[in-house]
Amino acid sequence: MNEQELLILGLLKEGPQHAYFIKKQITKILDRFFALKKQSVYYSLKSLEKQGFLEKKTGRFGNRPDKYIYKLTLTGQKRFQELLNKSFLTVQKPYLDLDLSLYFLPYIEKDIAKRRLRARLVILKKAKLTIENIKKSLGQNPAYHLIAILEHDEEMIDTEVNFIQKLINNI
Repeated sequence: MNEQELLILGLLKEGPQHAYFIKKQITKILDRFFALKKQSVYYSLKSLEKQGFLEKKTGRFGNRPDKYIYKLTLTGQKRFQELLNKSFLTVQKPYLDLDLSLYFLPYIEKDIAKRRLRARLVILKKAKLTIENIKKSLGQNPAYHLIAILEHDEEMIDTEVNFIQKLINNI
């Protein structure tokens, strides 16, 4: 499944947008909530338009130059629902950068491995602190879906921290 496709279609589900605004929203969302690789938004928009999922019109904001405004087509709304439903059922082995390192663990000195793993714990604890700060920044009545994302991430980090602590003790 293409997460960027789901993200763009989902943002356009909220209403027509120009490409620059979509790009800003994707960056904001990805930076706060996801670790997806950023792809060219403009390429994705053009591709989605070719597939009939988007309609492009020219619009003007104030006395600024004309910009393309993208809107979901009926086909695009159906594609969004299809991707969204599929994403709930997509279960893949989470790929963590650590997996490849663990495969080659016998080839690194134990003391160095322990130091690196302790450094990873520091990074993970900073990531958890970042999540806690994001939760605070959402205010008194944050949207439940944003809290769900953050709580999921916190639990993933907690699991990774527990695993690494056990691994350090077993090396």
